[in-house]
Amino acid sequence: MELLKGLAKYQPQALGVLRIVTALQFIEHGTQKLFNFPVGEHAGALSGLSLTAGILEFAGGILLALGLLTQPVAFLLAGEMATAYFMAHMPRDFFPVNNGGDSAISFCFIFLYLFFAGPGAFALDNRGNG
Repeated sequence: MELLKGLAKYQPQALGVLRIVTALQFIEHGTQKLFNFPVGEHAGALSGLSLTAGILEFAGGILLALGLLTQPVAFLLAGEMATAYFMAHMPRDFFPVNNGGDSAISFCFIFLYLFFAGPGAFALDNRGNG
């Protein structure tokens, strides 16, 4: 379809929006662990691994939202989410819908995609690239 072919020119902008929206959602996981905001199930329950995860989620999310060091940060966060899934979610139940791991899987694969695709539009990584 000709209409769909015309959408290809907006791929950088769509990728940039995907990166920013995903990062903003990810930051919430970090703020919940680190600052007890928003208050919820995982708020304020810091242990060694949870503290590390909170720092990665908060700082990594900010870097991704800004599009700064996108590819190395995305690779690190994809690994964090894969580890979180296999350590915290999968032991509860095989099925992600039952073990609460849906978002960990989605974050992991979005970050893996960003690692390969780059930041898209609206990124500080693009400074000096025209």
